[in-house]
Amino acid sequence: MDIDLKPGRYVVAVSGGVDSVALLHLLHHKNLISKDGTWKPWKLIVGHFDHGVREDSGGDRKFVQELAGNFGFPFVYDEGRLGSGASEAVARTARYEFLRAAQKAAGARGIITAHHQDDVLETAVINLVRGTGRRGLSSLKSTAEIARPLLNVTKKDLLNYAHEHQLRWREDSTNQDTKYLRNHIRHNILPRFSDDDRDSLLARINRLHKINQEIDDGLRQVFQQLVRGQTSHIGRAEFIGLPHGVAREVMASWLRQHGVRGYDRKTLERLVVAAKTYRPGTYADVSGAYHLAVFKKSLALIERER
Repeated sequence: MDIDLKPGRYVVAVSGGVDSVALLHLLHHKNLISKDGTWKPWKLIVGHFDHGVREDSGGDRKFVQELAGNFGFPFVYDEGRLGSGASEAVARTARYEFLRAAQKAAGARGIITAHHQDDVLETAVINLVRGTGRRGLSSLKSTAEIARPLLNVTKKDLLNYAHEHQLRWREDSTNQDTKYLRNHIRHNILPRFSDDDRDSLLARINRLHKINQEIDDGLRQVFQQLVRGQTSHIGRAEFIGLPHGVAREVMASWLRQHGVRGYDRKTLERLVVAAKTYRPGTYADVSGAYHLAVFKKSLALIERER
């Protein structure tokens, strides 16, 4: 398992589970030396977020802190105290807020996570179930901000690596709770896939990723024709003139530009209808951070007062 990262400082997200422990071991022991034998100038910071969902989660923090010390890496952490009823989406949002804050504080180039091939498949199936649209199937990928170097590595390979190197890790008891959609898919759906099924779905995900890039390039051109001086305002008449499907895609792109995540197809449909039909001077709820303001000649994403 090789890892290719640009030189720089990174925050490595380590939960204490086998995936992130194997990633940290790989980064430290196998891939800090490049193929030509020179030292790669990576500076790694171990970041751990305690969601506060389990009573024993404090043990994870102590374990990861000790692991970071053994490798000689700086360690940063925070506590969320989300409670046992917190949803996967709430936990994910809180975790990435911490990681981005840690990245900013450290002046790091990016964040590294231990997402692997099984996560890619799980996420695609989850988003199919939720009806999140074309981007849902190919949503788990590396970006300029988040490096996911294990996306071609299976969970089985990571477990074999961990056993081969006699690594220790912490088991999260909530990973067995199938009331969470991801766990249901992980334990009850994906095990039914044959190797051919996995390969076929992965091939479709890769093809859709390329198609999505082409569509997004076209949408950026359309969006630039709508912008009124700043990206928080777009022309309403021009938006109304778009075909409904295109308008929905433009709305999704607009939300993403402002950091709005977790919306579904119903939310997009509601916002497009509001943008096209609401009376000037009215508003539509977007998220906890924004609402959509409808004016006679323009539409605006406006931050809510806190």
